Amino acid sequence: MSLSVIFLGTAGSVPTPKRSLPAIALYRKNELLIFDCGEGIQRQMIQAGVGFHRKTKIFVTHLHGDHILGLPGLLQTMALLNRERRLEIYGPPGIEAFVDAIQRTVQYNLTFPFELHEIEDAQVVSKEKEYEVHATWADHVVPSLAYALIEKPRPGRFSLKKAAALGVPEGPLWSKLQHGSSVQLPNGRVVNSKEIVGPSRPGRKVVYSGDTRPTDDIAELARNADLLIHDGTFDDDLKDKAYEDGHSTARQAAEIAHRSGAKRLILTHVSARYKNASVLVEQARTIFAKSDVAEDFLKIDLPLIDS
Repeated sequence: MSLSVIFLGTAGSVPTPKRSLPAIALYRKNELLIFDCGEGIQRQMIQAGVGFHRKTKIFVTHLHGDHILGLPGLLQTMALLNRERRLEIYGPPGIEAFVDAIQRTVQYNLTFPFELHEIEDAQVVSKEKEYEVHATWADHVVPSLAYALIEKPRPGRFSLKKAAALGVPEGPLWSKLQHGSSVQLPNGRVVNSKEIVGPSRPGRKVVYSGDTRPTDDIAELARNADLLIHDGTFDDDLKDKAYEDGHSTARQAAEIAHRSGAKRLILTHVSARYKNASVLVEQARTIFAKSDVAEDFLKIDLPLIDS
């Protein structure tokens, strides 16, 4: 089952020649989840080969312009391309008023319905059969959210050898056992799922901090994450400025990754002052070895864990 993360925009506050404004696309099966919506996101999506018609959810962290001003253009592009599928938009209080203002003042007609979800509390904000999206409050200068895509555990491996040894005939009984039920064989014997199916296998977890100072809540949200995408706006020499502006340094992000037990850290929201962001990676790796800095169009594939 595919799960890929594509960084569409990795700059902080203002774009640069090499970095567009914050936006991350997450592909799961045939579904697209977008986290933040910086200006020009639709051009980045075209360049990255990200389609506009699939099942899509947009999760906005906060209402600063560099994270949301791409939404009007994205909606218009989707309409011009005759999107028909429903779109879901999630964000902090105020996002409904923002989208309403777009509809009242920008002259275009949507070709698709959409649902708006204002998030008031840290909670599970989206539930699907195979995954959930959780939100918690970050620590920025305005109300801002962090998000986690958390896949539900998958059934364990089905042992054909054990099924044959116990005399379980191929067919519907296999499916019931695979999904945890006990079954009765034609000879009256009852076979428990645990006799044939191994322990459940973990799903994957991707966490996006949005703009934030380092917080315990985000460390907890990122517990054992396969991928933590964290604000790494400044290097450690600008620690005071990071705090004042509601951001994290690369080293602080690495400390969150280390504390949470995350498997990999990607720094993003890079300040325009860094023509070369290697200093951010170097500082982060003194704390957490598996640290990197995002670049526009970086793609990360997260394979399923079979153990």
